[in-house]
Amino acid sequence: MTRASRQDPTVVTVEVATDQQSTAQRKYHIWTIGCQMNVADSNHVAAELEKIGYGPTDQLADADVVVLNTCVVRQSAEDKAVGKLGSLKPWRRNHPAGTLALMGCMVGVKPSQQLLDAYPFVDVFMAPSEATPLVNHLREAEIEAEVEAMERVQLMQRYQLQDESQPIGTVQSIKHLALSGAAPVAAHVPIVYGCSHACTFCIIPFRRGVERSRPLDEIVNEVRGLVDQGVREVTLLGQIVDRYGYDWRGELGNSATVDAYHGAEEASDHADLADLLRAVHDIDGLWRIRFLTSHPNYMTERILETVRDLPKVMEHIE
Repeated sequence: MTRASRQDPTVVTVEVATDQQSTAQRKYHIWTIGCQMNVADSNHVAAELEKIGYGPTDQLADADVVVLNTCVVRQSAEDKAVGKLGSLKPWRRNHPAGTLALMGCMVGVKPSQQLLDAYPFVDVFMAPSEATPLVNHLREAEIEAEVEAMERVQLMQRYQLQDESQPIGTVQSIKHLALSGAAPVAAHVPIVYGCSHACTFCIIPFRRGVERSRPLDEIVNEVRGLVDQGVREVTLLGQIVDRYGYDWRGELGNSATVDAYHGAEEASDHADLADLLRAVHDIDGLWRIRFLTSHPNYMTERILETVRDLPKVMEHIE
């Protein structure tokens, strides 16, 4: 289960908890503040940690790995993240062998030197939606314990460490599957990462990177996996969710035009949100589909007609 508190419509604080004590010897604890995308990112990190043998705990003192997923869209959210970081200094002193990771919009695409200098007790800094640095850090610790018996190159192959030099604009094959234990009835599934708009008031493009759409088949497979675990409702997420697929057509940012909105035919064979909704709608066992956050400039007639025609898609545009 999760404990959540909502002070305003855009910022939610979530702390990982569990009704049953995990049998894993190594434990993780995740604290999240921010939007639904941050919650989905935290679930992804949790799933990756469980793949390598870690189990969840709601007791900070019992955790071997602590992850803070942060938000800086509002000053109140940033202040909470800074306060939470400061409160972890005692845990750091009492767990010298533990791992403390900071991720989310406070880190951005690449951590600043100012951030690195301000929090020297943090072991791993991760960009939004990216669990690779933490997984590599933990696996490298295991490698070092065996380095006398095996060559490091062999161990790198054995543990299949990923290349962190891959540019942020490339979408990894990420699966945000439900955590071990009872699956929730509803789940969030990111379909577009980042944003290529440059709105004066918004920091998101500078923190989450450029717009990247996930492959349609990858999303469908993820939703199918969630349904197999008991999920009955999915919410498809994007900073501008109705721009799904626009980056494949080379249409980025505020300069993009939407001819379909004015009645013209699509000039591209690439999938759009309407195609994705139809593909997800065909999954047996799924009851409801939602999507957010939409932008009126990209809410095409094709998307509206798809919402009208598909009974599983909720007639709610946000």
